[in-house]
Formats: sequence, C-alpha cells, structure tokens
Amino acid sequence: MARPTRETAALEAGWVVAAHGRRYRVEIEPGVEIECMTRGKRSDVAVGDHVRYAKTGDRGIIETTDPRQTLFYRSDANRQKLIAANATQVVMVVAGSPAFSEDLVNRCLVGAEHAGIRAIIVLNKIDLPETARALETLGPYRRLGYDLVQLSAKSDLSPLRTHLEGHTSVLVGQSGMGKSTIINGLVPHAAARVAEISMALNSGRHTTTHAELYHLGPDSHIIDSPGLQEFGLHHLTPADAAQAFVELRPLLGNCRFRDCKHISEPGCAVLDAAKRGQISQRRFGSYRRLADELSRKRQAWE
Repeated sequence: MARPTRETAALEAGWVVAAHGRRYRVEIEPGVEIECMTRGKRSDVAVGDHVRYAKTGDRGIIETTDPRQTLFYRSDANRQKLIAANATQVVMVVAGSPAFSEDLVNRCLVGAEHAGIRAIIVLNKIDLPETARALETLGPYRRLGYDLVQLSAKSDLSPLRTHLEGHTSVLVGQSGMGKSTIINGLVPHAAARVAEISMALNSGRHTTTHAELYHLGPDSHIIDSPGLQEFGLHHLTPADAAQAFVELRPLLGNCRFRDCKHISEPGCAVLDAAKRGQISQRRFGSYRRLADELSRKRQAWE
C-alpha cells in the first residue's frame, strides 16, 4: 500500500464503495461515482479502501491504495479473499432457522479479533420458536463480552441502529440469516440498487454476490458482503488463533512448554481450564480444530 508521493498527487482520489471482481465503483464525492479497474491481474483492493486513480475517459484505473486502518479478510491454502477495508466493526448475523454454524461464527470472530476490529452478534428472526435454542448457544459469547443484539429485521431494526452509529460496519453471515432484509431496512434504496447492478452485470440475481458500502449518516456506514459458507484463516499461526480467542488470553504463557499449541500437550494451562469447565467446551473445540488445521498447514509448508 503506497503512500501518496509527488507522482501520485496528480491522481484523483476516491473511496471504493463496491467491488465486482476487478471492477470497482469509486465514490468521488457524495452521490458521484466512477467505475474503475485495476491494472493487470491485481485484486488487492477492497470495499472501504481509499484509492487514487488515473482517469481515462469516463472510467478510471486504480494506481495506489492509501494505508489502511484495518483489513477484514479470509484465506485458504491457495488465495485470500478481501472482505472490507477500514471497517471499525464486524456485525455477525445469525438466526435460529436456518440453523447457523457456530464454527463459522467463531472463525469470523477470530478474524475480527486478529484484525483489531470490534465485533457484535445479531440474532435475527427472534419471532421464530428456534430462538430459545439459539440464545442458549450464544450465551457463552455474551458472557465473553460480545454484544448480542436481538431483533426481527422484518418488523423492527431499532435495536441495531444504535450499535451502528459512528461506525463503518461490515455485515457478515451465512446465506439465509436475513442480511439482505437488514440492509433493505436500513437503506431503503438498496434493493433497487441491487436490481440495477444485476441487470448491468446480466446476472439476473438479487442475492448479494458482491460487497457494497452504503451510507447511513455522515459518520456511519455499512458494508454488505456475500453470504459465507466457510471462513478460512490460513494467514494465521496457531499462536495467532489462541490470542484471538479472548477467553484464552489470560491463560497464555502459563503452559509447561513455551511453544504449546493447546491441543493435547501435557502441562497445558488451557487444557486444564477446559477440563475444569472454566471455558466453553464448544468454543474450545472450535479452537482446537482451527489450531490443528493451522499446525498441519505449517507442516506442509516446511
């Protein structure tokens, strides 16, 4: 990410508000946008990035990206997928039906913690009978200090609105959790915007297939993202993962071995705490699966 120089000072500045592969919509000023591309196969630009571009006719070529405050992304063995840049908050949307993946929730929270981004959990569709079970599952997260916002997006979004004020939030979650309903309720013109983009791209789809930033106010913005089915964290080490599970942090450094992975090692303070019931067994199981995956990844590379 290059800092502005004398050479780049002549470039136009803008804010990336939508990404469609290597095609981006860049906001020049409120209500004014330009379509931009990147050079070659470059794809390291994310919604929320502040960029500088060279204008070519009625389009632009992104030349540089300003330094980011944060970057929220996922990765697997082959590539990384940028989700949002400069976000100050991750909003994880779940519901009682369809059932949500707790492992996916944990991985999104780990990604947010590692990136230094605040995270909250939204339980949508609270009018459904499955809500009681979902609340029980989410109890450990509330006890860990994560805000749990309960709402029915089709009828009342007021419980969420106050949590969005003053933030650039990125909305994430599995398909079917109600993210689009939340966006349409917060941004009345969003549905029309999605339809317009679908026609322009000949996709014929109205589900979220790209990331897009919407303005909620002068200092409040929300980034919608495609539904997730998995959240790879291959850019992390096992030590990074342990640090990102907030309940493990006070225990780290108290194990017998300095390089303890907290999976099955003797004299592990984390394992001892799990056996005594001091940390959630489900959360700890999610950590162990992730740490084992990251350890095997490192061994494959060595």
